[in-house]
Amino acid sequence: MTAAGAIIDLDGTVYHGDALVPGAASAIDVLRERGLELCFFSNNPIHDGGEYVDRLRGMGVDAREGEACSSGVVTREYLDGTHGGEDVFLIGSDQLRRLVERTDAQLTEDPAETDVLLASWTDGFHYRDMVDALRAIGDDTVFLGTDPDRTFPNEDGDPVPGSGAIINAVSGVIERDPDRILGKPSEIAVQAALERLGCAPADCLVVGDRLETDIAMGERNGMTTVLVRTGVSNERALERSAVTPDYVIDSLAEIEQVLASLDA
Repeated sequence: MTAAGAIIDLDGTVYHGDALVPGAASAIDVLRERGLELCFFSNNPIHDGGEYVDRLRGMGVDAREGEACSSGVVTREYLDGTHGGEDVFLIGSDQLRRLVERTDAQLTEDPAETDVLLASWTDGFHYRDMVDALRAIGDDTVFLGTDPDRTFPNEDGDPVPGSGAIINAVSGVIERDPDRILGKPSEIAVQAALERLGCAPADCLVVGDRLETDIAMGERNGMTTVLVRTGVSNERALERSAVTPDYVIDSLAEIEQVLASLDA
């Protein structure tokens, strides 16, 4: 197999907080030298693609305009294309609120008048948010989540609660599963990444630290999957998981070994 593109996770794969994973910048250079198109894809819902490109460049990574995506971007695009003109009630961060404001959907402060209930990460999650969710949900209300990540690594690499924890709390109180969760590993996220790469799934690598999102997305779509040990999925999780990566490497710095194996 000769890979034509790579979907590369960020948190836990390229960096932890503001600290670059050792060798990550050089690994990106190697992928470029091999002629691969790149899509940096984070399930963090609070930044858009341009912000991630700027952040990566600030860390010394060769990231280029249009190469980054996030669950926040996918959410914005999905609302724009599917729920334009409808009222959205958000349980989420101010940063995600600004992304939603850039769609044709309308944010509402009245949960009883909403068409779409959108749940996501916020460090201000409160009991009253669950009360609002009960007021918002009805038979015709669409329930969306930005991403399924129950945790994400902080600057020290330790897990802290993510969007999935909040979505699950909301789901529990309204006694209803989300109609869609939009980040990785959803088909909507796959389509967003492939459109940016311009390649077929069979010609694509997925590199990430999370079995149930990064690796599951690749496995479901016939991509070559590469798990890195620098994030949330440890050896115990790997042994117990129904998802099996094609390659397991200590860090992104070892990506050249994967490429050499594909060329063999």
